[in-house]
Amino acid sequence: MNNQLPSTTQAKDQAKRLRKKMTEDGEPIGHAKSLELIAHQHGFRDWNTMFAAIGNRPPEGWAIGEKVNGTYLSQPFEATVISISMVRPGWFRLGLDLDEAVDVVTSEQFSNLRKRIRSIVGPKGESLEKTGDGKPHLHIEL
Repeated sequence: MNNQLPSTTQAKDQAKRLRKKMTEDGEPIGHAKSLELIAHQHGFRDWNTMFAAIGNRPPEGWAIGEKVNGTYLSQPFEATVISISMVRPGWFRLGLDLDEAVDVVTSEQFSNLRKRIRSIVGPKGESLEKTGDGKPHLHIEL
């Protein structure tokens, strides 16, 4: 069994790529079959067993005291995780203490600096909330 287990999102992405490749090779398979094959590649009996082993844990590095980086309102940041709680499977409420304050206003007329932020982040490291141009408010590199 592989000691480096993928996250649920990564495993599902692997299954999608496998299904696409098999279809291109003229041997189409269904979604469930591709999940089973990915589970077998990681040494598990079936997808349900692998899913239980992966659990609904946060991605690697999302623990109190860990450093993360990404973008907040399209501005790059580095931060320390100061709180984390699961909202629902795959979704976590994170509290971040930014190394350097981020200006959340785009106007030249004034500034509004934020040093601490809280947001609910999904399995791809992105918040549901979006800016006017469709980008997530918060994106954490996985």
